[in-house]
Amino acid sequence: MLADDARRGQSPGAALPQDIGLVHEALFYRGADDYASAITSFLREGLELAQPALVAVPRSHADQVRSALGSDAECIEFVDMTEAGRNPGRIIRTVLHAFVRENPARRVRIVDEPIWPGRSAAECRAALQHEALINIALADHEATILCPYDRHGLDAATLTQARQAHPVLIEGARREASADYRDPRAVADASLRGLPEPPEWWGDMRVFSSLTELRALRLFVRDLALRAGLPSHRVSDLCLAVNEVATNTLEHTHASGVLSVWQDPETDSLICEISDSGQLHDRLVGRMPPDEGESHGRGLMMVNSLCDLVEMPTGQIGAGTTVRLHMRLR
Repeated sequence: MLADDARRGQSPGAALPQDIGLVHEALFYRGADDYASAITSFLREGLELAQPALVAVPRSHADQVRSALGSDAECIEFVDMTEAGRNPGRIIRTVLHAFVRENPARRVRIVDEPIWPGRSAAECRAALQHEALINIALADHEATILCPYDRHGLDAATLTQARQAHPVLIEGARREASADYRDPRAVADASLRGLPEPPEWWGDMRVFSSLTELRALRLFVRDLALRAGLPSHRVSDLCLAVNEVATNTLEHTHASGVLSVWQDPETDSLICEISDSGQLHDRLVGRMPPDEGESHGRGLMMVNSLCDLVEMPTGQIGAGTTVRLHMRLR
């Protein structure tokens, strides 16, 4: 690792993590050539150390990496993040943790790109929450994870939050400890603290207070989703997701909940929001596979799998719980 640090221009006094446990780095790149050069260097270092490697990036970026790697690309697993990471809430379980589990007793090397120019504001919020939670979810695993950020294509707020979510920063020839790194719990909580309010004209709302009302709730969602133009097979997915979240409300709060439904023209999505008085304490619920025999979290894990995006603010002490489900209409 010391040789690698010297090659990347690390300053001698920088307090950087050694090649033990989780090493989580943000790469701030400038243009396609810088992107391909930095990532291929990262991957080839791993190949020299016989570390299994995964590249989870948008398809167009994967093509750049494959081209730069040449025949070395055959030794690396590729995942299209526009599909696997469409909902950032499922990346840890289905991409990162899954790859770690596939390679037990070996250190792995992963390129994880959950944020790129063109992502919606809601997707970026959820992806930044995901980035912070990596530091908790994989803290005890042997993995080096590099997360690329487009220095010119992303806004300043996103880049600032990336510095807060990654212990190590790389830009050009420099690799250094992030002076802005914060407690990942605080960063994850802050990422979704200010969810935008529903539109003023929204009126599709329903209060529910017992399990006997769930069927009527599903029919309510079904009718609105079909009217909005959501494909029928996706309507079934959305109804199942809403049913699961509403069931959690009734079972864990023993109080009523509120379902609100509206369309977001900016992302051409249908949004279902369930709010209740409960408190979400486990920030990784629905993101990590539960232990064998453990039922906690399986429902929200399914919700993350069914929906195009799930926004679930955490750390809102005394403010109740809000779960916002997004389904693309086309």
